[in-house]
Amino acid sequence: MDERTNTDSWEELEHSCRGCMRCPLGQSRNSLVFGTGNRHARVMLIGEGPGEQEDKQGVPFVGPAGQLLDTMLAIIDLDRTKVYIANMVKCRPPHNRDPEQLEMDACSEWLDRQIKLVQPKIIVCVGRIAGKGLLRADLRITREHGTWQERQGILWMATFHPSALLRDPSKRPDAFEDLMVLRTLIRDNCPEVYDSDE
Repeated sequence: MDERTNTDSWEELEHSCRGCMRCPLGQSRNSLVFGTGNRHARVMLIGEGPGEQEDKQGVPFVGPAGQLLDTMLAIIDLDRTKVYIANMVKCRPPHNRDPEQLEMDACSEWLDRQIKLVQPKIIVCVGRIAGKGLLRADLRITREHGTWQERQGILWMATFHPSALLRDPSKRPDAFEDLMVLRTLIRDNCPEVYDSDE
């Protein structure tokens, strides 16, 4: 992926994305939630789509779920300056429902271009919807969380969405184990993420 010639730019991508009306979500959004964090990050987190607070603020993973995500990252010495965070869809589905396939398909170009620009070594699919959409349609998050696979030089994993952990705290030990695996993978595959602290 690093050898690819990429003529895209963040400015062009965000400008095009902000004008997107490929699906009905564009007509109902308050804010387009493009992405946030380090645009040269080795680790990229991808969620399903914005909720109410994200739609108001234009930033992914804010509110209680975002606070928990920040806590989860801090457990393994990460924060939003060391990762890039995006969503499969950039506009809020009504009433925080799951994104529909048509909406994810309409938004897929924007996410693909973000991944190509970031050039991450590790991608974490945050939640079952992102896991199903990006890894495998029949993925079972409760069985397959924390399981890694390599595709085109990138390590991919799905883990629980912070909202799911808020609803069901019994899943938190499993999510913690996923974080420990993530930390090991970072140290083994992109130690520069942590070396910058020293």
